[in-house]
Amino acid sequence: MSLTEQSINTPGQASRELSLVLVQLMKNVIYRDENPEQWTALLRQQAAVQDYVSVIGLELMLDEAEGYAFLRSRADVDGGDDDAAMPRLITRRQLSYSVSLLLALLRKKLAEFDAVGSETRLILAREDIVEMLRIFFARGSNEARVVDQVDSAINKIADMGFVRRLRGNGDMIEVRRIIKAFIDAQWLAELDQRLDDYRGSGDNEDGSGDNEDGSGDNEDGTAAPAAAEDRDA
Repeated sequence: MSLTEQSINTPGQASRELSLVLVQLMKNVIYRDENPEQWTALLRQQAAVQDYVSVIGLELMLDEAEGYAFLRSRADVDGGDDDAAMPRLITRRQLSYSVSLLLALLRKKLAEFDAVGSETRLILAREDIVEMLRIFFARGSNEARVVDQVDSAINKIADMGFVRRLRGNGDMIEVRRIIKAFIDAQWLAELDQRLDDYRGSGDNEDGSGDNEDGSGDNEDGTAAPAAAEDRDA
């Protein structure tokens, strides 16, 4: 038996491994390609992680095929004002029009990409993303403002873990496959109607498409990673 195997089988070391995995999941998504050692540790501790987070109203979402794992609120956690209800550890928040729209378009783009190719990484140029969004803003919108809103939306979903900029070339954006967990197949099937709604929303005077409070008006109930604070698109 190797030293690594011995350390893993030691109760104290197993407890430390579990702690490290839990802390990382509480902070962010765990990706197999970014941290294979931590991914392997998570697979070893999967049952223990699920038992632990269940106590605090969360559940582990792990996709071995796509290589990601994150925490989300359990479906039975109400989060209401009832004293008997368990409060949400992860708060739901509305997303802005631009962010919701960008997530929808990128999810559709990933579905099209998966349908026609064998590659697993969808990488788009920033300029292409700007063009994808441009048609949803009112005609005559200020070009600089449109670009600023797109950049802001890209930065937001990068913080949420749905995309990442390539090292050494920040104008190239990789769409992370975890976006599939946020926007499910049923939501995607209704996407054309949703995009028509977005086009209508973009037809206001300033072309921003945002409500006064900066929130979008979607009702998507799918879960975002814990790092995204379980926001609704």
